[in-house]
Amino acid sequence: MAEIDDCIIVGAGPAGLTAAIYLARFHLRIRLFDDGSSRAALIPRTNNHAGYPDGIPGVELLQLMRRQAERFGAVREDAHVDAITPVDGKFAVRIGDRSVQTRTVLLATGVINNPPDMPKDAHDAALAKGLIRYCPICDGYEVTDKRVGVIGTGDHGMREALFLRGFSKHVTLVAPGAAHELDDACRAKLDAARIEHLDGPCTPITPDGETIRVATSEGERAFDTIYPALGSVIRSELAVAAGARASKDGCLEVDAHQRTSVPGLFAAGDVVKGLDQISHAMGEAGVAATTIRNLLDEQQPLRR
Repeated sequence: MAEIDDCIIVGAGPAGLTAAIYLARFHLRIRLFDDGSSRAALIPRTNNHAGYPDGIPGVELLQLMRRQAERFGAVREDAHVDAITPVDGKFAVRIGDRSVQTRTVLLATGVINNPPDMPKDAHDAALAKGLIRYCPICDGYEVTDKRVGVIGTGDHGMREALFLRGFSKHVTLVAPGAAHELDDACRAKLDAARIEHLDGPCTPITPDGETIRVATSEGERAFDTIYPALGSVIRSELAVAAGARASKDGCLEVDAHQRTSVPGLFAAGDVVKGLDQISHAMGEAGVAATTIRNLLDEQQPLRR
């Protein structure tokens, strides 16, 4: 009979890898299943991660974290998880045509940003150059006093534009479609902050050397950076299918110890409602991992 894992981690971004480091150092039998789609890998260079005074590219950070987890015995497998099913107080994790048994699961699958309407190759090249950015909390500093376009509308677009106004007075909110969906209150706040708001069509979006050009109702505008404020897809479907509660937008609901509503199923990082930051995800992962260790020890004393 195959040995049952103590914990399976789904997702190997900053949250999943931090949990793997903790759990491996607790002498637990763990595995990571990862399909290589962490948002952190898309970060050209993060400059607000403590301990890296010159910043560090997202890919390099993930490589270092994987190496650290593997040094303590964590096993990572390049695989896509299709289902998590509670079975008699444990879980069956299905990957393709095989199933793996585990005592607990930690979901660290994160989110996917909704991109603007442009070819993927052009988008990815612009992202690598900093012409497109997704996280003003992470990198608003880098656009200080630059020309910033925010692609979005409604309350969400307005709030992102106002946040970026704290870094530059040259902020323009461009509707992703033909016309803005801004109520009077949104327009008043934008006007008070002296943020220009223009209707679309917002396509094409064209990288051009060190600038990126966006079609607007008043003709093409050139920006140093654009921020798509188009929402995201929360990758919580595995936990929701297993019975876990989630918010209306899909974020998993957890308690102070990162426990979902399904006993033994934990979640950490951007898939959980909270601040979408590497440091925050790592903190949640440390809490989740320690709670998992203590839960397993209560069920069956460890190393005694």
